Amino acid sequence: MQIFPNILVFLFGAIVGSFLNVCIYRLPDDLSIVSPASRCPRCGTPVRFYDNIPLLSYLLLRGRCRQCREKISWQYPLVELLSALAALVVFHQFGFSWPGLVVFIFIASLLVISFIDLEHKIIPDVITLPGIPVFFLAGVFILGMSFIDALLGVLIGGGVLFVIGYVYQLITKREGMGGGDIKLLAMLGGFLGWQSLIFIVLVSSLLGAIVGLLTIMVKGGDMKYALPFGPFLSLAAAGYIFFGQLFWEFLFLVSHLY
Repeated sequence: MQIFPNILVFLFGAIVGSFLNVCIYRLPDDLSIVSPASRCPRCGTPVRFYDNIPLLSYLLLRGRCRQCREKISWQYPLVELLSALAALVVFHQFGFSWPGLVVFIFIASLLVISFIDLEHKIIPDVITLPGIPVFFLAGVFILGMSFIDALLGVLIGGGVLFVIGYVYQLITKREGMGGGDIKLLAMLGGFLGWQSLIFIVLVSSLLGAIVGLLTIMVKGGDMKYALPFGPFLSLAAAGYIFFGQLFWEFLFLVSHLY
């Protein structure tokens, strides 16, 4: 295995992760992701180019602003690291290819969605609404997804969470799934096909239940404690890209055992 391409891909992913941090910070407030340049949220000092090197600058500055010494959120290096690792994994799965680039952009979008949802409990329409047609077309014309499979993915993806949320609201008299989750699942289904929704809904629900119960045990409270569902949907979708084939092979094996 050659080291240089892996280093190059890792650095590319980290640089993209730095841009994703800008999106995560600015999109919820409807701010431009292009200008002004990055600056400290406390003192407003523009970040110098040598203090804006992904991962490295955070370590050298020991997680603090050079000017005012305010702590820099751990989110910044974490997003950069996750983006860099995602780029590496995608590269090893798809190589240097158009499908690999599209999949990486898709995962990068899910990173932005997840961290915004964790912080603000919203999924920005500015990503999901254009993301539905864009990733639908990318799935069909770049990943080779059947047009019908992708279309059903959009329709079923949006419909499944709508029905679940509606039934939940009827039973509990509390709001169920938010509209952002519905649009997100439609985007996921359009890119990965309707078959992926079985895996995504099962895995995200399982992960959400486990994390929800652990949160209640640690923090106390009851089942009313709200957890954003977007990160679980995103994680399950990313998992399907790399393990979806194993999932179907497992189901095929189990079905033949019985």
